[in-house]
Amino acid sequence: MPNPTCPDWAEALLNGFSQIFLQRHPLCGLLCLLAILTCAPALLGGALLGGVAGLLTAQRRDYPKAERQAGLYSYNGVLLGLLISQHFAWSALVPPLILACGGLSAILTRQWVKRMVHGDDLPAYTAPFVAIGWLLLGTVSPTALPVSAPDTLAWLSAPLLGLGQIVLLDQPLAGLLIAVGLLLASPRAALWAMLGASSGVALGLLLDDPTAALLGLHSYNPALAALAPQPVPTPTLAAGARHPPGKPACPRFCRPAPGAADSAVYPGLLAGARDAAPAAQGQHGQPVRIPLGFADLRFRRTSWTATTTGASGSTSWYSRATR
Repeated sequence: MPNPTCPDWAEALLNGFSQIFLQRHPLCGLLCLLAILTCAPALLGGALLGGVAGLLTAQRRDYPKAERQAGLYSYNGVLLGLLISQHFAWSALVPPLILACGGLSAILTRQWVKRMVHGDDLPAYTAPFVAIGWLLLGTVSPTALPVSAPDTLAWLSAPLLGLGQIVLLDQPLAGLLIAVGLLLASPRAALWAMLGASSGVALGLLLDDPTAALLGLHSYNPALAALAPQPVPTPTLAAGARHPPGKPACPRFCRPAPGAADSAVYPGLLAGARDAAPAAQGQHGQPVRIPLGFADLRFRRTSWTATTTGASGSTSWYSRATR
């Protein structure tokens, strides 16, 4: 059901901001946008341009609307826009570069999603952003990537800095706004994100690197890792799992048509697949499938078996996987 108070394109763009933190919630996305505006206004234009580039590319190439509305084709563009705006001097070539990278990230995400034919497939997450970002940073000299010295913030603010570093911001206010957005989207997700960020700070101290720990450089990856395997999806992401088709879970969200539900509630795919998995699979752990095109690798969390899927069914080996 469309939201009468928010245009579809605006909701899709805000969902793209929230999908950086594996959520689908416009208010969470709005608070993430507000964090960029208040802490790094010079990066806001690049973030919006990258998100719009991904969204327009998906619309022009006629990608499924449910996936576009979920923000699947925007969040990598937002991150790339932030990265380019931060590390490249502003010139007439920067906007076209952001547009090109944002569009390319949407295409790569779509190719990954198309190969996710099972609910237990490994989602793309930020793989397009990481791949394109590494290529971009390879063209920048090390002197263009300075690291700020830690200020006098209390140790308790270090986890908030880690949340802010996910969107390339090094101020605790950014992390606080993001934490509030996660709390609105899912209190469970907010708790796990803070626990992950706090564990990163502790590990940084154990590694005898207090400067990087106080800057949040040891926290942003643990925070995202803590968010990724959430066993219970957020209400907005799991609307399709608990409500019949056509009946919205709330005024903003509605279950998509059958066949498109898995991709529309991404990244809650693992949760949806778990509910429908056979009981036999549950005894050996939930398998994770990685589509490679020429072969599909399937790993179980407890038995560590590799499986390839073909026309004749699935076969498991402990030592190798064939086509």
